[in-house]
Amino acid sequence: MLYSFGIEIILLFVRVLALFSKKTAHFLKTRANSLETIQSKISGNDQVLWFHCASLGEFEQARPLIESCKKDFPNHRIALTFFSPSGYEVQKNYAFADVVTYLPLDRKKSVVRFIEALRPQVLFLIKYEFWPNLISELQKQKIPVFSVASIFRKQQFFFKPWGFYMKNILKKIDFFFVQNEASQKLLSSVGIENTLVIGDTRTDRVLDILNQDNTNETIADFIQDQDCFVVGSSWPEDIAILSKTIDSKSNLKTIIAPHNVDEASLRQVELSFHKTVIRWSDLSQQKKEDADILLIDCVGILTKIYSYADIAYVGGAMGTKGLHNTLEPAVFGISILIGKNYTRYQEAEDLVASGGIVSVDSSVLFENEFSKIVADKNLQKEMGLTNLNYIKKQAGATSKILLKLKEVFKELEIV
Repeated sequence: MLYSFGIEIILLFVRVLALFSKKTAHFLKTRANSLETIQSKISGNDQVLWFHCASLGEFEQARPLIESCKKDFPNHRIALTFFSPSGYEVQKNYAFADVVTYLPLDRKKSVVRFIEALRPQVLFLIKYEFWPNLISELQKQKIPVFSVASIFRKQQFFFKPWGFYMKNILKKIDFFFVQNEASQKLLSSVGIENTLVIGDTRTDRVLDILNQDNTNETIADFIQDQDCFVVGSSWPEDIAILSKTIDSKSNLKTIIAPHNVDEASLRQVELSFHKTVIRWSDLSQQKKEDADILLIDCVGILTKIYSYADIAYVGGAMGTKGLHNTLEPAVFGISILIGKNYTRYQEAEDLVASGGIVSVDSSVLFENEFSKIVADKNLQKEMGLTNLNYIKKQAGATSKILLKLKEVFKELEIV
């Protein structure tokens, strides 16, 4: 009762905010069209597998599973929902989903209408998404709910004496595919035993990257025979600790792919360096030879760029934006540096502990660690091998989920 009342208060606040914010107004408008979107894409006889992600990070967890389900269950329709506008806007045309839309706010009436329109046979909740009214209604309708790639920590309210409400919501979920044994033990401590440790689903996807053609002549021409340092998904806080060291290094080609590629963000990066910076969109043969830093002002090529790196820095962890994907550079067997705020990211915790990733918290520490790594090819090789072997060891999460899904479908006589 209190939870539902809280949702109504939040909705009221959002509606008031929408009067003054175009972004918030767009947020409400697109959610209002969710049922219409579903009805235009899903018919009454369709068999639907539903995947829900909070945003882009969770989508990367879901992606290998979605694409495997599309292959293994070709007669099923794939529904993909997001809570975050950033996730929806980037993936609204995702080729492996038959319908992509927003999850409604967790109001009982909205949830019932949404489920009636979609008629899913199963819901996959990715990582952290646990909506009480949604889960309760699916249980009521005997629609299985799987939690995929979830991670639990003892500090979470599920495991506190006063967290009994959300603890009971977790108990309504049919199965948990967790990333580590610590999460499995925490769930067991509150009486939840329907769990399986699978690791990180993203490792299956990044291993496939090695089978793709990652060559790019433009990048190769820019680097020539010099060491290459790639800064991926950077934010201003990251550039602030890197710029002095990058400016001081000779015989080093640096490629920076900022998270935001709007003009203001690009200009801010350019002004952070004394070295010659050239944008990807402005490259010519002459400029390739003259420039020390290549600034990527487009999206979609970072994976190929990582394949040319000797050392990589993955952004997001120096500030509060959240660490970006370290698995993509790791799969190429390269040494990696990150910022200080990485403790919510299992793969980063594991690789920092094993020595494949180095975490820095200041420009001084970055200078020391980067200089040590760039001067020692054997250290680079050791770190890179640690990272690649970690991914190989983690592989297979998707197949474990599919095996369980087929068991459930057989029990329910769905397939």
